[in-house]
Amino acid sequence: MKVRNSLRSLKQRHRDCQVVRRKGRVYVINKTQKRFKARQG
Repeated sequence: MKVRNSLRSLKQRHRDCQVVRRKGRVYVINKTQKRFKARQG
């Protein structure tokens, strides 16, 4: 999992990436390609 300041560019990496808020943190998750995961903050 990558930790980045901005997730906008990471969301563009794959068409199945989606931005989710969990426990006050922002995550990028991908159900089909598990390697495209990221967290903000």
